[in-house]
Amino acid sequence: MIYWEIFWSFFQIGLFSIGGGYAALPLIENQVLEIHQWLSMAEFADLLTISQMTPGPIALNASTFVGTKVAGLPGAIIATIGCVTPSCIIVLTLSYFYFKYKNLSSIQGILKGLRPAVVSLIASAGISILLLAIFKNEETTLFNMQLTDINIPSIIMVVLGVLILRKYKTDSILVMIGTGLIGIIVYGVL
Repeated sequence: MIYWEIFWSFFQIGLFSIGGGYAALPLIENQVLEIHQWLSMAEFADLLTISQMTPGPIALNASTFVGTKVAGLPGAIIATIGCVTPSCIIVLTLSYFYFKYKNLSSIQGILKGLRPAVVSLIASAGISILLLAIFKNEETTLFNMQLTDINIPSIIMVVLGVLILRKYKTDSILVMIGTGLIGIIVYGVL
């Protein structure tokens, strides 16, 4: 039964995650945290970090990690298959129709209409990750924020990371390594 739940959850994620890994984050969060409660919010944040650091798509990496945590190696395989199956079916079907009808204005209109939805999914995921990073309490949302819950070292690292990335065009991997080392010093020592 657990294998079917894993497969079906990640099949849905793969089916509805239009726009890439960041757009899939709210869907993954819904399935993993709210519906099945396979991970805590802190574990989910760790999952996102690991999924972004390892090679490959975020949704695929996340499915593999969640499958491993829930049901070991068979769970990882089933979750991964569940995540990629819809994409394979959809891409093969769409590519056939796209090459056949790509010059139709209605197809171009559909593609333009999907862009705002993808941006909103990415923004939602970004806000969730930002709130998790800058507040001490995992349950903090946009509607119940309190100044006493602010994690000052995290805010400093977020601001410094953004400034270094934008102003000096530094490699994002170096920024991640640097903030990780700062995190070890700040949270491990203090």
